[in-house]
Order: sequence, then C-alpha cells, then structure tokens
Amino acid sequence: MEQAGDFLEESRALYGLLVNRPDADFGKVTQFKGWQIDDVLRHLHYWNWMAELQLADEARLETELAAVGKHGMRNREQAHAGDAAGRDLLSAWWDQAQATAAAFTKADPKARLKWAGPSMSARSSITARLMETWAHGQEIYDVLGAARVDHDRIRNIVVLGVNTYGWTYQVRQEQPPGPMPFIRLIAPSGDEWTFGDDDGENLIEGRATEFCQVVTQTRNVKDTALRVTGPIAEDWMSKAQCFAGGRNDPPAPGTRFRSPVTA
Repeated sequence: MEQAGDFLEESRALYGLLVNRPDADFGKVTQFKGWQIDDVLRHLHYWNWMAELQLADEARLETELAAVGKHGMRNREQAHAGDAAGRDLLSAWWDQAQATAAAFTKADPKARLKWAGPSMSARSSITARLMETWAHGQEIYDVLGAARVDHDRIRNIVVLGVNTYGWTYQVRQEQPPGPMPFIRLIAPSGDEWTFGDDDGENLIEGRATEFCQVVTQTRNVKDTALRVTGPIAEDWMSKAQCFAGGRNDPPAPGTRFRSPVTA
C-alpha cells in the first residue's frame, strides 16, 4: 500500500531530525499544548502501536481503547512507553513505526478495521498515522528551529483535508455554508494540484504545505501566504479540522512558528 510507504518515509524524516540530538533536547517544550518532544514521541508511539493492533490483535485493541476511555489518553501513552525517554524513546518509536508500516504494506487497503468510533479502511488508518506524524512533527521542527523539506507524499494530507470539509462543520454541529471551495495548490515538486469545482467566487490557492498546516491546525491561516477568496473559503479556513475527535480550534495567530534557534 503506497500510503504505508509514505508513512514510513515521513517517520524516517522525523527520526533523522532527532537521532543525533542530545537527550536534553527531548525535554524542550513545544508550542503544542506545552508538550515536550518526549510527550510527542510517546503519543505517536502509542497510536502507531494501536494502529498495528487493528491488524494484529483486535481483542487487545478493544482492551486498550477501553483503558483510554477509563484512564485517559496521556495515561495510556505514558504507561506504554514506561520509563523510556530521550534517545531510548526515539528508538522505541522508530522501531514501532517500521513495524506498523510493514504490517500495513501487506494489508488490503479496503479491509475494514475496528476503531474507537466507526470502523475505517486500512488505507484510511495508515493515512491518519501519516497525517499525525507530519502534524506533530511540525511542533518538533518548530521548537528546534529546523527547516522542513516536504515531499509530494503530503498529497495524502491534502486529500484528507479536502475529504473532511464537511467534518469541520459536523464536529461543530454546524451546516456547511455551501459546496467546498475550489482549491489550487502547488506541490513540493512544483506540480499543480486542484480539487473541487470553480464557482468563480470561492478559491483557496497557494503552497500545499501551508494548506496542510491549516487543516492539521499547526498554523493559523493568517500566518500563511494562502490566498483565500470568498466567504465560504474564508469560513472554512478559519476553522478547518482534518482529524477526528472533538471540536478543536486552530491556534491563535502568531502562536505557532519556527523558532529562531538554529538547528
């Protein structure tokens, strides 16, 4: 499955960013909810493991999901990681990411897999892991002051953002103000990607990376160079949310940015 390979490569890029860092760096506080880099890795590590359980052990998955409901997500993430921190935690996360990618590489993309809410396809599950890795990776790149080099595999995240136009409103118990705006994006490779129908009024255009940052809520749209035209486009980009769970509002303008620290 192509998305499994894309997930692996995004994980590899994050691993490459961190592998030569001293343990002290893993305690740095990111711009995401005050999480340290270690907290981000625990989160990704646990949910990558949970994704593998979707394929390998549904009974264990159900037990863990119940434990998350009873004890809370952060509690289970910490319990799964144990005492691992810093470079040891990084190694555990990377080993699990490779195992999860290998499992999904062999999976039927259309297979229905159990999850906390409705079942999902195997393709949707590993795409969600790619999105989470890319999105949470952003706060790590930012706190380290590292310049991120994206690749066309982020198209998976763009498509997820497009497909969750309606979800942005559903999770807020609102009705979409109209059809999804026309989207014209420039891929990291320089290719042009377009989505939706051009109504001559509502348009979102710019870099695919910045569109991904907005729909994953790693940047406020006002902190990007996206050109957003029309009332529907403006409304959507002001609160876009491509991930599951409860309603989440975007970060306030100016609160998520690349640190001036030289990586």
